[in-house]
Amino acid sequence: MSAVQPGCLWVVATPIGHRDDLSARAIATLREVAVIAAEDTRHSRPLLVHHNIDTPLIALHDYNERDAVDAIVRRMAAGDSVALISDAGTPLISDPGFRLVRAARAAGIRCIPVPGACAAIAALSVAGLPSDRFVFEGFLPAKAAARRSRLQELAGDARTVIFYESSHRVAESLADMRDIFGATREAVLARELTKMFETVLGEPLAELAARVAADPDQQRGECVLLVAGRGEEADAKLAEGQRIFAILREELPPAKAAKMAAAITGAPRKLLYEG
Repeated sequence: MSAVQPGCLWVVATPIGHRDDLSARAIATLREVAVIAAEDTRHSRPLLVHHNIDTPLIALHDYNERDAVDAIVRRMAAGDSVALISDAGTPLISDPGFRLVRAARAAGIRCIPVPGACAAIAALSVAGLPSDRFVFEGFLPAKAAARRSRLQELAGDARTVIFYESSHRVAESLADMRDIFGATREAVLARELTKMFETVLGEPLAELAARVAADPDQQRGECVLLVAGRGEEADAKLAEGQRIFAILREELPPAKAAKMAAAITGAPRKLLYEG
């Protein structure tokens, strides 16, 4: 008897590298649904062939999701079961699928998770950074000014922060993190997880940024960056920055006083200015 219920959306996690990380439940689900909505059918087909899955594929990606959702929801409303997969990992986590899940739920269609790999959680599990509280930021802005602005907003967060980053921007992002979070803040680069050239490097941001900048091999593949949250040392730095800021603003405009206090103490300028 089939375990796949008709007229449902199955959100199925796929491997982030190693093909054998696809769970037995995921394999059974993908074999039994009427159709699989895949981010890139050409990318997903070898994984499905590896596991003897011959279910028909349709494309659902960032460029067609808005137009494709209605047709997929109509299929489920008529009784078809549909599985949603992305190129790697858990759908919707920096991948397409949000519009489909939202539309399915709005139509009263049951959405069922089939959990599995997620690069952010896999990286966190081996990073050696505090994992009781963390925040997932996904990809930082590609443009330097916007990226640095977003990092300034995160500089005071006490939680471990997880980022995805493209290989051709990882060195630049680490340099920005060093400048904004501070040279001594703990950080980890988890690269090519579950693949042949998997590496997990953990060092203070100054050392990690320098190591990655000097080694082209660490600027290849799929990258997850994790940065420890602001700790007691950062709190002390912020307190000193606030003290200096209070003195300087007696004679200077607030923006200039915050910039100078940040340069003197290393405290985040944005926190000084807004605090």
